[in-house]
Amino acid sequence: MNYQQLFEQITKKRSFLCVGLDSDIKKIPAHLMQSEDPVFEFNKAIIDATAPYSVAFKPNLAFYESLGSTGMLSFEKTIRYCRENYPEIFLIADAKRGDIGNTSGLYARAFFESLDVDAITVAPYMGEDSVTPFLAYPGKWVILLALTSNKGADDFQYVTQDGKRLFEKVLEKSQQWADQNSMMYVVGATRAEMLSDIRKIVPGHFLLVPGVGAQGGSLSEVAKYGMNSHCGLLVNSSRNIIFADNSEKFAEFAAREAANMQHEMDELMKMHSI
Repeated sequence: MNYQQLFEQITKKRSFLCVGLDSDIKKIPAHLMQSEDPVFEFNKAIIDATAPYSVAFKPNLAFYESLGSTGMLSFEKTIRYCRENYPEIFLIADAKRGDIGNTSGLYARAFFESLDVDAITVAPYMGEDSVTPFLAYPGKWVILLALTSNKGADDFQYVTQDGKRLFEKVLEKSQQWADQNSMMYVVGATRAEMLSDIRKIVPGHFLLVPGVGAQGGSLSEVAKYGMNSHCGLLVNSSRNIIFADNSEKFAEFAAREAANMQHEMDELMKMHSI
């Protein structure tokens, strides 16, 4: 999926919602635990319920890898189900990979060839040669960690050298590797005011913004500081949507939460003349 196609989906659905499939086996409704693959059955129901209001899904690999081979099978089945039933949905593997070049090349092959996701989150700490193997796939995206919302972000990301903070150096340097047609950036919603500084460096790029909802981020603040003329945002919500309820009606509650977010996103897009 290219930049224009993603923007078209956003304008068509009047939404920039990314649903995080952080499918914790310990939180899945009890009635699903009798099925052969509880995680996949849960994901399938969430996907069907929220797809009308979403432009992206983002499974976090930790929740699948923690279950060993059965969890990875659930992940693969989830990706396949999305591809077959919702081909317009942008699929992000939240894997936070990043290693020496030949290893990154194998990670890229795994996620872009074997699993066929649209994008993967990548850590930039090891520099250019750890990122460029992911950029060798036309139509695929790297989503580079830039400014995260966790407490530990203060340890490194705000460290200043030569008058620039580390996250600013990441944004500037990485633009030598790829442009806005194949690279996005992760920016935490709990630091929404920083989006104005980020937009000075990457005005046209898409930003993947986690942290709205359970982590306390404000959707309106994210739009205020981060939205551009092509929207330029994928706002992720996980727990607030997928675990809105744990009864047999969990999917209905998930759909309701996703619809509420989509409605607010539509209003914010109108405010920005999109």
